[in-house]
Amino acid sequence: MISVGYMAKRVMRKCDWIQNDLVEDVYSVSDCISENFTHFIDFWKHNGFWFFDSPKIISVLAKEHNINLAGTKLFYYEVYEYQYDEIRSTWEPFEPEPLMVTDVQIPEEKTLEGYDVVSFFVSPAPGCSYLSCNNMAAEIRVNRHCLIPTFEEAKSLLSQGVFDNCEPGPSRIFAIYSVPVDME
Repeated sequence: MISVGYMAKRVMRKCDWIQNDLVEDVYSVSDCISENFTHFIDFWKHNGFWFFDSPKIISVLAKEHNINLAGTKLFYYEVYEYQYDEIRSTWEPFEPEPLMVTDVQIPEEKTLEGYDVVSFFVSPAPGCSYLSCNNMAAEIRVNRHCLIPTFEEAKSLLSQGVFDNCEPGPSRIFAIYSVPVDME
């Protein structure tokens, strides 16, 4: 797994869209349901994976631009070093955006919450989460945060074509960690 960075998110409690009684909230990488703390791309403080290298960068950005971080939760992400191309049914390597500096500071303390499968069809930034955006949580086993419990399950589901009728790929598998940092 590759360290790709941090994001502060406004975690959404389970919505009617997700048809799974076990889901309590949505920790997806995508910001379709649980939104990022701001539309950060215009500030160009993110790294080549389109996340932030440290929690401090998020805090400084929020202070500089008067962005309220109250009610956000900090996540740290790692990604499997290969992305899945569903058209060719192959795993292929990918790289961060080479023109952007990427120097992720690994957190001293983190809690693994589960794995998300995310589309990267439109841009180098994460697209939709198949589990929440495409409601695949109604068909496959997920935990209370709408995430797949193990990496092996996520990889197997992709390889078996379970997500082939979701958003177009390529797709990447993310490990989602909560980080005990107060962002307020």
